[in-house]
Amino acid sequence: MYPIKLSLKHQSWLVAATCMVADGGFVLYSGGPPWQIGVVLAITLAVNAMLAGPAKYSGWVAVTQAAVPLLVLATLGERVHSNEAGVLIAGYRAGAWLRGAPAWASLGILASSGFACALAMGADPLRALLVVAKIAVLPWLVGRYTTARRAYLAELEKRTAVEQADAAAAVTKAITEERSAIARDLHDVIVHHVSAIGLHAGAARLGLVDGNTRLATSLRSVETSSRAAMVDLRHLLDLLHGDKPPGARQPGLSNVDELLDGVRAAGTPARLEVRGSQRDVPESLDITVYRIIQEMLTNALRHGDSSGVTVTLCYSAESLTITASNVTGTGGSSNGAVRRGLVGIRNRAGMFAGITKSGLEPDGRTWRTVVTFPLEAT
Repeated sequence: MYPIKLSLKHQSWLVAATCMVADGGFVLYSGGPPWQIGVVLAITLAVNAMLAGPAKYSGWVAVTQAAVPLLVLATLGERVHSNEAGVLIAGYRAGAWLRGAPAWASLGILASSGFACALAMGADPLRALLVVAKIAVLPWLVGRYTTARRAYLAELEKRTAVEQADAAAAVTKAITEERSAIARDLHDVIVHHVSAIGLHAGAARLGLVDGNTRLATSLRSVETSSRAAMVDLRHLLDLLHGDKPPGARQPGLSNVDELLDGVRAAGTPARLEVRGSQRDVPESLDITVYRIIQEMLTNALRHGDSSGVTVTLCYSAESLTITASNVTGTGGSSNGAVRRGLVGIRNRAGMFAGITKSGLEPDGRTWRTVVTFPLEAT
């Protein structure tokens, strides 16, 4: 704001200085006794310097500018070019900055001065009115038009800003309502089924005969997985509803061991290898890497054999690479579930400019999925 005010101040002084040079030059070329030229020049420079003053004094500036030609005629008895440019600028300022009675009074004073001077110089009333229209009415109207246009443009900008804000609010409201609808569907359908899975698994485990340790372990793993799924679902429901309980956070790389324990509990060996110097990554990427590893392990459980899955985290100066490999139990066939899982991994990776590669190794049995994320070098 301050540079704008400073620029306006400089421009107002530039206008005043230009009027002083123009009117002062005409005074010097008017001819006459040196004392007369000196007096008129001093008065002209003084009143034109007032044009650089604050806008709130525009009415007084107009009165002063209108008084100078009358004063020159009354004291010198003849028409001497004095402050024509100053009168024009004073009329413009009065029209641009004043409103109501002060604006109309300033116009009347400037018009009366011009009319009286024209009559004193021998002009007929019609010609005097033309002089008034040129030196008083026209600048005043231009000032009014400029201010009205500025106000109109400001109103358009304000209206546009309000419309943009309303549109953004409408989009936000629509998104919020859609997320609430999704949350209700998740709660009514998915949460119900996951809870039922956990309850049935618990009931089946309690109904087993003693000695069937392997089956009891599998059922206990189902219960554990269903409870973990319920925790994740409740967290996702909170996010969809816009709620974030204090201290709540999504899982990240520090929780990868829990994923591996769940796979091992299901009877599939799971190994984690970390290569390079482990380093912190942004929280959003940390969550994404966790979800990608979760999907990799899910695919291995669905489509791998009993030899297990190996997950490798490779840290380098400029990237983080996640690799999952397992021997397929379906001969490398791909169904819709696998495709959706890989698409999900690819989409998550793409949000962080990650590159995804997947497919069978040359042996025709080992499936490998590799995701590489660029990292800022340290």
